Amino acid sequence: MQTVPFRNPAERARLTGREARLACRSGQISGSTAGLAHGYVQGNLAVLPKDLATDFLLFAQRNPKPCPIVGVSAPGERRIPELGEDLDIATDVSGYRVWRHGEVVEERLEVADLWRDDLVAFVIGCSFSFEAAMVEDGLPLRHVEMGVRVPMYRTSIPCVPAGPFAGPMVVSMRPLTPAQAIRAVQITSRFPAVHGAPVHLGLPEQIGIRDLMRPDYGDPVEIRPDEIPVFWACGVTPQSVIAASKPDFAITHAPGAMLVTDRRNAEYAVL
Repeated sequence: MQTVPFRNPAERARLTGREARLACRSGQISGSTAGLAHGYVQGNLAVLPKDLATDFLLFAQRNPKPCPIVGVSAPGERRIPELGEDLDIATDVSGYRVWRHGEVVEERLEVADLWRDDLVAFVIGCSFSFEAAMVEDGLPLRHVEMGVRVPMYRTSIPCVPAGPFAGPMVVSMRPLTPAQAIRAVQITSRFPAVHGAPVHLGLPEQIGIRDLMRPDYGDPVEIRPDEIPVFWACGVTPQSVIAASKPDFAITHAPGAMLVTDRRNAEYAVL
């Protein structure tokens, strides 16, 4: 199995969406998909039983910043044709979490044997889409530089509830200088369908974050003296909500391990 090329950032970036999915399916790629298949939309994943799907869709509609839906499967279907050909929800994500009664009971590289006829898959827009635009503009991404997952935090910002789904917003953080932060706001505002502009800048304690070096998901990153933390709504929010609402069964992506689609980031930019 050829694993070496996919450890090289330049090789990973040059993959197409389909090539990235096939590499995940075969086990050649696992873990964080940051920097993978440059220009292609990546998505967070939430899979729930059909009897909860309508409430979850309403929850996403009420909370478009953390939960921008880019694709939904039919019940029992493992494919979402509008997101890519040869796409299999149960095998093509680089890391899955299996949930029972609001607790993560297992992390694995595929969930085909757990798939059921009543499951509905939701693919939620990911900040990796606007990160590509930030990189093209010359803005730094510390987690990419360090080769780790972006740090993510549960906040004190409440989501608007729907049915059994309620809980706090999760945010991702990128350290930037004040001038870079201003530019990042301008750039990411062009991507409202994939989280859009930041929800908070600086002063993490104001949104319930006590220690930036102890993220709830992902990995800590260096914050230099001339930088401030900049926070974006994050597609890991459904995992926080699943933990709070405790459905009998759910599947999500592992934080930082996304579904790579055939859609292009440019399709979601507002010029």
